[in-house]
Amino acid sequence: MGKITFYEDKNFQGRHYECSTDCTDLQSYFSRCNSIRVDSDYWVLYEKPNYMGYQYVLTKGEYPDYQRWMGFNDNIRSCRTYNYPSSGSYRMKIYERPEFGGQMMEFTNDCESVQDRFRSREVHSCNVTDGYWTMYEHPNFKGRQYFLRPSEYKRFSDWGATCPTVGSFRRVTEF
Repeated sequence: MGKITFYEDKNFQGRHYECSTDCTDLQSYFSRCNSIRVDSDYWVLYEKPNYMGYQYVLTKGEYPDYQRWMGFNDNIRSCRTYNYPSSGSYRMKIYERPEFGGQMMEFTNDCESVQDRFRSREVHSCNVTDGYWTMYEHPNFKGRQYFLRPSEYKRFSDWGATCPTVGSFRRVTEF
């Protein structure tokens, strides 16, 4: 079972809350989150309750301040845990248009620059058939993050994005 500990202050100080299951609303446990320890599994954290807003994908490790997990602020209001997928294989197809239309490219490995490989930064739909992936708004794994598990994403809003801009993506691998 996964375990994560949220701390209100930097460097694992202040009020804290231990969590081992999905939680739709963390607001009653802490008012802000400035550091985190992930003891096991990996977690997707959300800026707003009910798994909404900015997403942050964290693997086992220590994050002494919110910039270490590429946080935009100290708001964490919901979280989900995921066990590492047992198959170990990765496969994702991205498309230039909604509903799997237009140019398509298949990936089995990380991609530092979508524009260099796909000739566009706009990804309107994708199909993840194997493995878990993190999509990033900018190249070199920077900017907003979007967690994708095996599923069909007919529109960019299906993975939580507000626009189709994708700069890079990487496989969520065993830790």
